[in-house]
Amino acid sequence: MLNVENLNIDFYNQDDKTWFKAVKQISFNVKKGTVLGIVGESGSGKSVTSFSIMRLHDERAAKITGDIDFEDISLLNLSSNEIRQIRGNQISMIFQEPMTSLNPVFTCGYQVAETIMLHRKVDKAEAKRHTISLFNEVQLPRPEKIFDSYPHQISGGQKQRVMIAMALSCDPKLLIADEPTTALDVTVQKTILQLLLKLKTERNMAMIFISHDLGVVNEIADEVAVMYKGEIVEQGPAKSIFENPQHPYTKGLLACRPSPGLQLKKLPVVADFLTGNDDASAHLQASNQLTEAEIAARREKLYTQKPLLQIKDLCTWYPIHNGLFGKTTDYVKAVDQLNFEVFPGETLGLVGESGCGKTTLGRTILRLIQPTSGEIIFNGENITHIDKTALRKLRKDIQIIFQDPYASLNPKLSIGQSILEPLQVHKLYRNDSERKQKVLELLDKVGLKEEHFNRYPHEFSGGQRQRVVIARALALQPKFIICDESVSALDVSVQAQVLNLIKDLQREFGLTYIFISHDLAVVKHISDRILVMNKGKIEEEGFPEQIFYAPKAAYTQKLIEAIPGHH
Repeated sequence: MLNVENLNIDFYNQDDKTWFKAVKQISFNVKKGTVLGIVGESGSGKSVTSFSIMRLHDERAAKITGDIDFEDISLLNLSSNEIRQIRGNQISMIFQEPMTSLNPVFTCGYQVAETIMLHRKVDKAEAKRHTISLFNEVQLPRPEKIFDSYPHQISGGQKQRVMIAMALSCDPKLLIADEPTTALDVTVQKTILQLLLKLKTERNMAMIFISHDLGVVNEIADEVAVMYKGEIVEQGPAKSIFENPQHPYTKGLLACRPSPGLQLKKLPVVADFLTGNDDASAHLQASNQLTEAEIAARREKLYTQKPLLQIKDLCTWYPIHNGLFGKTTDYVKAVDQLNFEVFPGETLGLVGESGCGKTTLGRTILRLIQPTSGEIIFNGENITHIDKTALRKLRKDIQIIFQDPYASLNPKLSIGQSILEPLQVHKLYRNDSERKQKVLELLDKVGLKEEHFNRYPHEFSGGQRQRVVIARALALQPKFIICDESVSALDVSVQAQVLNLIKDLQREFGLTYIFISHDLAVVKHISDRILVMNKGKIEEEGFPEQIFYAPKAAYTQKLIEAIPGHH
């Protein structure tokens, strides 16, 4: 159905007046009713390739050569009017970030109905009827209500379904899904993948599924193409690529995802494989397994100490106001009667789906949110109601690494200044030159270079920004750090490097972590103990192997079932 031959895509760089090769000589095809998975890290050229099929590039700044044939029509030779007839109608796309692809000022239903009226030439009532039946098809709850809801009023998984409904609205023959599950919980991700497969089978449509997560691609694709630096380095049937990868890059991608079955000291990183040293990767596995004796010794050391943090009957409730005078009619119990302890030098994993209260709990411990009731005892002192001055002193000991590094860095400050600032606020070291020296040491610790000191956040990749934020959290030499989804937006290979860094720093500085994530495989790799949260309460707690291999709560079982590739 789709044939791509010798595709090259070059972009013009305004700054140095040169052309940059984003995609080099790639060829692939997609048959009717099958799924092609395109895998690779950020910047490998996956999305650029899919945009060229839809002809979405600004054609003044992009030079595209080669052939893209869709049902024997050459897409690259069509006029802009002709491609508009095909785009959204016969070939449609689900974009990566549903929040930015939906218009916040129109209701969800209106946006889908508009597409149908545009391409199908039907009246409003018919378009509405068709939209609601699509909402049913993508399993949205209360389709009539969602038809009249605005994007900000529904959850991430629901927004993603609205996007899928919009992409399907004109019965496309080819659907391109660009990272459609990246920001979703495992359980939501699983339902979206099942939904896409079901729709593909019922409609006999072809699909290109783009992702950086091999586990997800394994669940859905018939054929796989692995992209690296703008080239396809390996392609073939999904089964053979997953069971017997040939290219070192593919082997590296498969190895650096934490595997629930292995207890590794360090995660392999792609660079280990790209050096072509196959012994390195085999050796990595053998000497890298944590023995039962090592695990037992660590637990003995951790749990014979006094706890560093004690949480007693902690509640954080948000009032729901109703009626004319805004009377409180009920509460959202984001954190509800929690009790647990964290020991010095321990990593406590906190897992659960979006909206279960994980982030609220983290922010309540830091006193960024005022608790409704209960006690937070840190280092033997009750910090639940301490005043502002005492709180500022305490901030030195408790730090947080936020989910989105871009949003938590000031774009106007160079990263050197961002890390220097807390040292000035807390008057650490004698003067600015000593402080700068300290910042350079920290940059080195997190794997960044001295020359990065004067650069700004926008000049870094996501993984590098995350390292900057980690360096800033370490600047005050805290005892305790809360990592809030701090690796969820990263490529698997970068994620492996950041997880290794977090563990190394813990060993070096004796840090204590609460590690918040919705990714169970990551939490199992990094945690000494795990708490599973659901609707503001703790469903279950235990050591990683207990939670994984003998989960007691039905909710935990559901979370584990949903991990891609976990059968």
